[in-house]
Amino acid sequence: MSDYILPHDLEGERQRLALMSELLDPLQRSFLKKLGLRSGWRCLEVGCGNGSISRWQAERVGPDGVAVASDLDLRYVAGMRAANLEIRQLNILEDAVEEGRYDLVTARAILHHLASPEKAIQNMCAALKPGGVLLSIEPDMLPATAGEPESMRHFWQGWLKWSASVGINYFIGRTMPAMLASAGLTAIGAEGDTAIYNGGSPWASYWVQTIRELHGKLFESGCLTGDALDDFERQYANANYWTSAITFVASWGRKPK
Repeated sequence: MSDYILPHDLEGERQRLALMSELLDPLQRSFLKKLGLRSGWRCLEVGCGNGSISRWQAERVGPDGVAVASDLDLRYVAGMRAANLEIRQLNILEDAVEEGRYDLVTARAILHHLASPEKAIQNMCAALKPGGVLLSIEPDMLPATAGEPESMRHFWQGWLKWSASVGINYFIGRTMPAMLASAGLTAIGAEGDTAIYNGGSPWASYWVQTIRELHGKLFESGCLTGDALDDFERQYANANYWTSAITFVASWGRKPK
């Protein structure tokens, strides 16, 4: 596994993760409920970040269930405590996971950073019990390719060029159902959620925070100029500017009994 492009030690990463939780936790919780998450389940979250979903899962499965929160870097979950919550350092591409032990495995916004998302899915599927369910939520930045005005479309073209150059696949979302099928899951489904937001909104703040953390890398890559980065910040501070940049695709499937 290559170095994560947004490691937890970046300045502002705690705030960025908090924004991600605010924006995406409701979506993920709604799908977890639809997929039957209930008391007594044993759950694994891969790439738990600040642990907000794992903490909620622990509450949902109750004292007879178990929620495992795993990540490469545990600094933001080290202080989380619950009788049925386990914190575990895990590299899903390299580390062993108990086979056939989990009713649910979930991962959000992780696979698009991995050199081999297929291997990660295989390992997560192996961890499922027969009849267990996998939920993946991954991005698809098709909306960014039609951004307006032209200056913003060029900005996102530069962002996507840089992302591809460092091994990030921001179009993985639409490919996830086929990957789950190839891994042997059944009852596969998928839905996309696309936010339309204005400058100064939580979504705009999330993108501004992300771009600021990566400003140096983006500029040094030559994919984006200083003027393009400055124009992005101006647009994303303008409350009259409405746009969309990303779809989050929720994909799920069950392990055959």
